[in-house]
Amino acid sequence: MSVVAPLGRSAPLAGSEVFLPRRALTGRQKAAVIVRLLLAEGADLSLAGLPDHLQAALTEQIGMMQTIDRDTLAAVVEEFCTTLEQVGLSFPGGIDGALKILDGHISANAASRLRRLAGASSKIDPWEKLRGVEVERLLPMVTEESIEVAAVILSKIAVPRAAEILGRLPGDKARRIALSMSKTGHIEAETVRRIGLSLVSQIEAVKTPVFEGSPVDRVGAILNFSPAATRDEVLRGMEEDDKGLADQVRKTIFTFAHIPARILARDVPKILKGVEQNILVKALGGASGDAAEAAEFILANMSQRLAATLREDIAAAGRFKEKEVEAAQTALVLAIRDLETAGELVMLQPDEEEE
Repeated sequence: MSVVAPLGRSAPLAGSEVFLPRRALTGRQKAAVIVRLLLAEGADLSLAGLPDHLQAALTEQIGMMQTIDRDTLAAVVEEFCTTLEQVGLSFPGGIDGALKILDGHISANAASRLRRLAGASSKIDPWEKLRGVEVERLLPMVTEESIEVAAVILSKIAVPRAAEILGRLPGDKARRIALSMSKTGHIEAETVRRIGLSLVSQIEAVKTPVFEGSPVDRVGAILNFSPAATRDEVLRGMEEDDKGLADQVRKTIFTFAHIPARILARDVPKILKGVEQNILVKALGGASGDAAEAAEFILANMSQRLAATLREDIAAAGRFKEKEVEAAQTALVLAIRDLETAGELVMLQPDEEEE
C-alpha cells in the first residue's frame, strides 16, 4: 500500500513522531483513518449524503488525528474489510430510508405521521429536501405564508427557483418579500430549521379522504339501492329543503326505470349476458309504471328468440311479489354498473341523447 505514516498532518521531523497507541483507536478515529486512506488513494468518495452533524464530527476527528504507524493502519483496514465481509443484511439507517423500503406496505397516514415525527427530532437539514421541490408546489406555500416566512423560503432555495416564484407573485407582495429578505440575517438557525420542517411536513402530508366519493355521490349510491318508496320520499323531502342538492342527487341515481334514457340500445345484449334468465323474468315481468317502459326497451333490443321466450315465461309465471321484482331489477342495475366500472359500457348522462 502506497500510503505511509503520518496520516492527517504534515510529517514531523525525523525521530519526533508521536504515534497514536496501536489498537487503542475509537470507532470515530477508525472511521477517520479509513476516510483519510481512501482519499489519499484517490478514491472518489462523497460524504455529502451523511447527515450534517456526522460530516462535522468526521471533519473534526480528522483535524485532531495524529500520526499512526503501519501496523495500526493495517489492523484498522483489516478490521474494516472483515466487517464488510461479515455483513449479511443492511438496513437503511433512518426513517426516510425505512419508509422507502416500506412504501406501499404501510398506510399513507402512518407514513406521513412517521415523517413528521422523524423531521421534528432529526438533525437532517429539511432545506436539502425543499431545494429539490418544484416551483409549482412551492408557489402556493409562498403565497399563503406570511411575508417573513416567504422571505426565508426564497432565501434558502436555489436562486433560479426563487426568481421564478418572485416573478409570479403580485407586485406589491413581491416587493415586500424582497425587502424582508434583507432583514433575515438576524433569524436564529433553529427558527429557520423549524420553518423548513413545517414546509416539508406540508409537502409530504398525504391527505386521505375520510369518505369515498363526494357527498352527493354517496347519497345517490345509497338511494340507488333503497326501495323505490323510500327513495321517492327522501328525494321529495330533500327537494323541499334544498332543491339544488336534490337535483344533483337525482343525476347520480340510476335505477331500472332510467335504462331507456341512460343505456344505448346496442349495449342491451351485452348487459343480458351476465344476468340469469329467472332474474330477467321477474325484473321485466313485474315492471310497472316508468319501469314498464324500461322492460319494453330491453325486450325490443334483444334477440327476437330470447324476447319470445321471456314473454312466454312471464305469462306463465303470473303475478310477482314486489320485493322479488325490486331485487331482480336491482340485480340488473348492478350488472350494468359492473360493466361500466370495467370500462365495457358507457352510460349516457341524464341530459345526453343517444347518437
